[in-house]
Amino acid sequence: MKFVKMSLAAAMLMGATAYAEVTTSANAQLFYGTVDAGNADLFDKSGAFGNASASIDVEYKTESGVKAKVGVTYLSTLGLEHTVVEGIWAGNQLKDQIWIDEASLTFMATEKTAVIAGRQYIDTPLAFSETWNIVANSMDAVVVANTDLPSTTLVAAFVGRGNGMSAYQVVDNSSDLNLGGNYNKFGTAIINAAGLPLSAKSAGAVGAVTTAIPMTTLQAWYYNVVELATAYWIQADVDVADMGLTFGAQYAAINPERQVDAVVGTKLDDTTAYALKLGYAMPDLGLSLSAAYSDVDEGNSPIQMANTATGAMGGAQSKLYTEAWWNFGYVGASGTTAYTLVAEYAAGIADFGAYFTSTSNDDANVDMTEFTLTAAKSFGALDASLAYVYTEADDFNAGDGFNNIQLYLTYNF
Repeated sequence: MKFVKMSLAAAMLMGATAYAEVTTSANAQLFYGTVDAGNADLFDKSGAFGNASASIDVEYKTESGVKAKVGVTYLSTLGLEHTVVEGIWAGNQLKDQIWIDEASLTFMATEKTAVIAGRQYIDTPLAFSETWNIVANSMDAVVVANTDLPSTTLVAAFVGRGNGMSAYQVVDNSSDLNLGGNYNKFGTAIINAAGLPLSAKSAGAVGAVTTAIPMTTLQAWYYNVVELATAYWIQADVDVADMGLTFGAQYAAINPERQVDAVVGTKLDDTTAYALKLGYAMPDLGLSLSAAYSDVDEGNSPIQMANTATGAMGGAQSKLYTEAWWNFGYVGASGTTAYTLVAEYAAGIADFGAYFTSTSNDDANVDMTEFTLTAAKSFGALDASLAYVYTEADDFNAGDGFNNIQLYLTYNF
């Protein structure tokens, strides 16, 4: 499925000048998956997982540019459990759930300084809302973006709470009709994933994104997840449009704080990683190809090179170029080398994709190989996509390969 992902800086400033008094958007989704791992056969309920969701967003904007936005998400099994499926995509339980996923106010503090305060979706390299699932995690935050420097956006953010969690669930809403959404202090997902006897304290981040260098987007970020870790991320992406070539390089590090060292009982290593990417596009043919390589150094830190909003381990998604299409949690682990090959083709009748990821881990001696084929097509307001994923992983299904078929349906109102 194609998900549109927007940078935090772009999302902040977009719409700051265009006037629209009230806008609404809504969608209804049905996701289904089935695997033949363990004793399950494809399409047996014992190996199937499914959810339905509905969301609506209402945005009001004054003539002066002040914008208020409220969004509500509803998540349900539709009674499919124990008849069609045994597992779920999100929610961590079988109850119907509804919560406020967005509630924010955006205004221009100065002519070139935008402020967004409240519950929102965020997209930065090491703290972001994961959009692969049927519902995404959001955060209670204050974000400031400034564009006084030419071709450059400076960003500062304080993130107080979030509803991300580890182990793929993304949203952990513990009861029916909990409009608060069970948002916890930012860092709780890390503590739970690593089993640390600590209390979360929130997080801060500063970053800069610039296109001042021709054909290049350069970004640098610094994070402080209070009393858990500090981190930085540097990335450069070069687009030589005339030749159809793209190049990318990433370097990042996560440094556990002394409080984590103390409870673990040893001095933990920093987790550092780098990744390289090369792409070639043939727009006239609708074809794009890319290859990427990454290396995460060996170490003993429980905080991996992945999304801190969803635990930074145990299935948290990574922004490294080599991240797998489906099997998150391998690429960002310490001691891992990985490479990815991608081919995408817009054929007119549908959009097709082929994705291959292979990882090798020297710390845990766990290797993973994933091969995915996708097909996506829009029928008016209905977006439909189908995915086939073949996986071999040393730590799952006794190391035997297994198949995974997924169906995504989204109706946009």
